Amino acid sequence: MKALFWAGLVIAILGVASFFLSVPREEQHGIEVGGASVGVETQSSQRLPPYVGVIMIVGGLGMMLAGGRSRAR
Repeated sequence: MKALFWAGLVIAILGVASFFLSVPREEQHGIEVGGASVGVETQSSQRLPPYVGVIMIVGGLGMMLAGGRSRAR
């Protein structure tokens, strides 16, 4: 179950990164009348809620432990 260990490691690293990195988001709003159109594009960056990072870290560590234990047997 070496794959389970490595998948858990990746998920745990992504969980730690979620505390520092934000997710970019773009939205486009507009109206079209006849042949003319007017639009506005908004960009924002939002961080994930802290509980998402904690769940990812705990889940990743659990996967790492499960993968490590099955490999040791």
